[in-house]
Amino acid sequence: MTKAKIFFVCQSCGSQASKWAGQCGDCGAWNTISEEPASISSPTSKNRFSGYAAATDNQVTLLSEVTLNETPRLSCGLSELDHVLGGGLVTGSVVLIGGDPGIGKSTLLLQTMAELSQQLKVLYVSGEESLQQVRLRAQRLRLPEEKLLILAETQIEKIIATAEKEKPQVMVVDSIQTVFTDLLQTAPGAVGQLRESTAQLVRFAKQTNIAIFLVGHVTKEGTLAGPRVLEHMVDTVLYFEGRTDSRFRMLRAVKNRFGAVNELGVFAMTENGLKGISNPSAIFLQNQQQAVSGSAVIVSWEGSRPLLIELQALVDESHLGNPRRVALGLDHNRLAMLLAVLHRHGGVASYNQDVFINVVGGVKVTETAADLGLLFAVISSLRDRPLPNDLIVFGEVGLAGEIRPVQSGQERLREAEKIGFKKAIIPKGNASQKFSGELEIMPVATLEEALQWI
Repeated sequence: MTKAKIFFVCQSCGSQASKWAGQCGDCGAWNTISEEPASISSPTSKNRFSGYAAATDNQVTLLSEVTLNETPRLSCGLSELDHVLGGGLVTGSVVLIGGDPGIGKSTLLLQTMAELSQQLKVLYVSGEESLQQVRLRAQRLRLPEEKLLILAETQIEKIIATAEKEKPQVMVVDSIQTVFTDLLQTAPGAVGQLRESTAQLVRFAKQTNIAIFLVGHVTKEGTLAGPRVLEHMVDTVLYFEGRTDSRFRMLRAVKNRFGAVNELGVFAMTENGLKGISNPSAIFLQNQQQAVSGSAVIVSWEGSRPLLIELQALVDESHLGNPRRVALGLDHNRLAMLLAVLHRHGGVASYNQDVFINVVGGVKVTETAADLGLLFAVISSLRDRPLPNDLIVFGEVGLAGEIRPVQSGQERLREAEKIGFKKAIIPKGNASQKFSGELEIMPVATLEEALQWI
């Protein structure tokens, strides 16, 4: 008998090596390389990474001659989930949902499948929980159970065979880390198992036009467990954000072939499951009753809609050699850079102060439009002088102290006026377009000019 060939595969990035090493040469991760046998060739393993090409013949054609058909979408029954997906669930698409344990991934999908089962044929495949546990959750959430098909299985070949027999229109696999294939001898959750199982599900979805939801585990860093190739194989990647001790959950799209990226859906966890919040700005600002020092309201752009968020800063005298810089919901490195700009071009020193920044509500702000509001909150806390509670701020701060314009300035101002704000400090570049509302606009071009307003 010929000896099976052995590969050493990095569990972080999926790269292969001929021998073991303590550190991966591609991604630099330590102690992530494990031994795996080579995959067994079989008819089902051919073209395992084929996506749309598996369902159509490969033919060369002119781009102008490609027929454009409107992509049919299915409403999931939750308006916020439809918003994040770009208007609904696309038939034949594969959606990967990741999040911390207990954040509500299974609850969201069980609610969605229960709603869809009233109109469509759906199949819920549970690889982590028994059928009794799934039904107990459905009863606790008071969901309709009569038409929802469920299956407890972890072998991918049996899952696909059952789906071919039942012919559902939507299917959930919870979770992909528990699924395995007989083509590989490794344990479920290994890089090879994840790749092969996901490839078979993607090919099956494209060939049958079944929409599939996959649940993925996350690492300590908050990213999806397994190689990044898993995210490249699916059509949409969604991340659940928020703390388990908070009522609110944020569902963010980090990849979407059928809609806008960075769309944000806001949910509230109730006794009957997750409920979508149609006006999240009002929720995040509900405790902003009176003006307090260290607080500033910004207008962040999330996907295709504006979102008003409160930034809080606490600046206190430091008794350490290196003052602390702590940012929750913002980039730590950008905070350090903005404090240096504030000192150099604003004349406000914080080198002997501890600076703590928090985004209220557990939202993660990734865009640079929050720069000016962050500096205003820092100055407000440092001087112990509150900003007006009817003031909103947005603008990117450059290293030279200039205030740069941001995208969708008019839409941000309209959202702030709808909530009830009266004044706005914005970049001069965004004030070039005349605003038709009643907001008092204060355009600024430099950080020094912005500080004169407050």
